[in-house]
Amino acid sequence: MLIRKRLAKAFLQEMNTFEILLLKSKAAVDANVRENENFNELKDEINRQIIRAHTDIEVLKKQLEESKAERQHKEECEAIRKMIAMQPPMSETHKIITDLEKEIALLEVENTARSRALELQKKQFALLLHVVDELQKSIEEEQKNLIEKMQTSIDENRTGVEDGHGGPEAMALDHLANCICACITII
Repeated sequence: MLIRKRLAKAFLQEMNTFEILLLKSKAAVDANVRENENFNELKDEINRQIIRAHTDIEVLKKQLEESKAERQHKEECEAIRKMIAMQPPMSETHKIITDLEKEIALLEVENTARSRALELQKKQFALLLHVVDELQKSIEEEQKNLIEKMQTSIDENRTGVEDGHGGPEAMALDHLANCICACITII
């Protein structure tokens, strides 16, 4: 029995050793499970933080774009303000406009007067041309009558010369008629 007791004692010791090893292994497994759970929780938290960071980045991008647009608007407004500041005051501009309107009115009056004067000159020139035309017709008519009279006179003188009555006077009249015809041709 002693051997049994020893064997039982050795068996119990071995069992205690296995139990201790099992307890250590169970403690290690439990620690690993807890570690794994902690890791998963930490991983989930990190993923949530990454998602939040992405969301924050998108929000900040939008804010940056809005800020850029606002800055551009401010710069445009400043440029417009500078352009406006370079312009003369409104009262001066109104005075210039009023002066220009007066000048335009004077020029319109002057233009109307010149148009009337030009119309009058056109009418006077047309009248002058009409008078010249009438005068020219009258002169031509008188010249025709004079030529006819001279021709008649020449014919009468020739008849007289043929009859023996003509002389140097008939030749002078003939010469005069030729000169008048030449003058009429020139005119």
